[in-house]
Amino acid sequence: MNKHYVNLASARLGAVAVYATDDFFADKARLLDDAEPVFIEGKYDDNGKWMDGWESRRKRGPGHDYCTVKLARVAHLAELEIDTRHFTGNYAPAASVDACLSRADDPGDGADWQPIVDTTALAGNDRKIVAASRAGPFSHVRLHIYPDGGVARLRVYGRPVLDAASGESIDLAASLNGGVALACNDAHFGSMHNLLAPGRGRNMGDGWETRRRREPGFDWVIVELGRTGIVERIEVDTAHFKGNYPDRCNVQAARVDAPDPVSVAARSLYWPVLLGERKLHADKVHVFDQVENIGAVNCVRLNILPDGGVSRLRVYGRPVDA
Repeated sequence: MNKHYVNLASARLGAVAVYATDDFFADKARLLDDAEPVFIEGKYDDNGKWMDGWESRRKRGPGHDYCTVKLARVAHLAELEIDTRHFTGNYAPAASVDACLSRADDPGDGADWQPIVDTTALAGNDRKIVAASRAGPFSHVRLHIYPDGGVARLRVYGRPVLDAASGESIDLAASLNGGVALACNDAHFGSMHNLLAPGRGRNMGDGWETRRRREPGFDWVIVELGRTGIVERIEVDTAHFKGNYPDRCNVQAARVDAPDPVSVAARSLYWPVLLGERKLHADKVHVFDQVENIGAVNCVRLNILPDGGVSRLRVYGRPVDA
C-alpha cells in the first residue's frame, strides 16, 4: 500500500460492489472487505468451497466476468492492488480495470468507461500492484477477469475529491477527506488506520491500541491530513477503551513538504505544540476547541501518555491552498 493514499474500494468507508456478471462461488461484496483475506480449511456452503473473495463459475462459453464497484468517494486515482491470496487452482489468470465518473449507483455500458489498467497477468496466491494510467476523477471502477475465477481483494488507492465549500470547517484527518496514518511507534492490539475511519468505533478492536509500556516514554501516531489547513478543534475518542485508555495526550503539528513515513517520525519530535497536555477518560469523546495558533499544517502527531487505546482522532479545521 502507498501510505500517502486512501483505499477508496474499502467497504468500511462506504464502497459497494454494485454488480457482477457472476458470483456463484463467492459473493462480490467480499472483494471490498477491509480485513485481510483468510482461508478456512473444510468450510463449504451450498455452492462449494467457501472462499474469502469474489469467485465466478467456470465459464464454458465465450466472454469473461467483471465486477463494478462504486468507490467510497469520487477520487483521483494513483494505483490499484489485485489480491489473489488463497486462490490457487481457481484464481483469475488475467485482469484489467476501467473507471468512470457517474452519478448512477450502477453505471451501465453506456457510461464513459476509460481503461486505467491494461490487461495484466495474475498469479495465484499473490498481490499485484499496478499504477492507474489515468487519474480521473472517477466514481466507479470495473474489474474485468479473464475468463473467470477468483480474486480475494481489490484495493483502489487515491485522493478523495473534497466537496467542502470555501472556508468550511471539515475533519481534515478523516480518511474520506484524504487523511492517512503515516507512522506510529506501536500498534500491537489495533491498527493506526482505524483512527481515521467514519463513525465511532464498533468495539475495542476498532481503534489504535499499543502494548502495555514497561519502560519510560510514551506512544505516538502521525497523521498526514487530507488537506493543509488551519486547525480549530481536535476530538480524541476513547470509545470502548475503559481499563486501557491513555491517561493523557497532547498534539504536535507542522507543515511538511513531502512527508515521508520513515523520516517524518524523527522530524516530528521538534514540531510545535498544537494542543498541550490534556487528561483523558474512559469511553468518552473528548472535545478540545482551544488549540494553539501555529498557522497552516498538513501533519499532526498525537502523543498518548504513557500508552493505551484511542478509537478515533478528529482534526477539524479550514482547508487552505497548499
